[in-house]
Amino acid sequence: MAWGNYSMYADFVLLGLFSNPRFSWLLFALILLVFVISIASNTIMIILIQVDSGLHTPMYFLLSQLSLMDILYISTIVPKMLIDQVLGQRAISFAGCTAQHFLYLTLAGAEFFLLGLMSYDRYVAICHPLRYPILMSRKVCLLIVGAAWLGGSIDGFLLTPVTMQFPFCASREINHFFCEVPALLKLSCKDTSAYETAMYVCCIMMLLIPFSVISASYTRILISVYRMSEVEGRRKAVGTCSSHMVVVSLFYGAAMYTYVLPHSYHTPEQDKAVSAFYTILTPVLNPLIYSLRNKDVTGALQKALGRCFSSGRFNAF
Repeated sequence: MAWGNYSMYADFVLLGLFSNPRFSWLLFALILLVFVISIASNTIMIILIQVDSGLHTPMYFLLSQLSLMDILYISTIVPKMLIDQVLGQRAISFAGCTAQHFLYLTLAGAEFFLLGLMSYDRYVAICHPLRYPILMSRKVCLLIVGAAWLGGSIDGFLLTPVTMQFPFCASREINHFFCEVPALLKLSCKDTSAYETAMYVCCIMMLLIPFSVISASYTRILISVYRMSEVEGRRKAVGTCSSHMVVVSLFYGAAMYTYVLPHSYHTPEQDKAVSAFYTILTPVLNPLIYSLRNKDVTGALQKALGRCFSSGRFNAF
């Protein structure tokens, strides 16, 4: 379909994260390092949770799903950036942009819902420890994971077709490093204000629903912790929740800036920096936060490394 002097399905051009060519290879090296660490650390988390019987609990099952989402999430954006840097190209096809847009929305939405529902697990563990095996049964865990993936998929299926049906014109240069919604809408030849308002309401709902679950859960947790008489019990309860709250604050804070804060407070450089934080840095921070602050995970890792080293010594003889 042609619209004057442009084609609706023509390629786009991604301007990238930084426009200064002097630091391009340094940026490439840093992003590659972060990508490798993210894939490796999240994969290790998944393997540890699978092989260590001490981690076969609902909380770690949900953590393994979070790691899986992070692997897919960063893999949707970073490989394209790295390949473009090596080949010296910036073009992305209409189909590729659509696919990236859909996967990004689906995975980000799924992580929103999963982080929200994970707070329910912490609430049950601290406020109803005796009923924890029943309230967080395998069936409930599968429902939580299924609900998170379904919620993210609905977000992707609803927003992607509407976003990509707008006629795009001008230079078709996306002032971003991937096909994010706000950057795409700036290229539209039609008025997108009604759609942006609808998307704003949708994003508010997507944030409010899990945020309400988180707020309600942690309010009850704080009340229970305040009533605890044992100092060790309080310390353990706070320790089990602090990692989750750090991850929630990082992910939700960046998303609120991008999709909730009015556009008048944004600049393209700030948008790209914030997007880089929650699309590139957050997937590498999540496993580090949970592993460094969790004795069960560090203990499982030490046991796994011990078995590997002992097996290597045995084979050497």
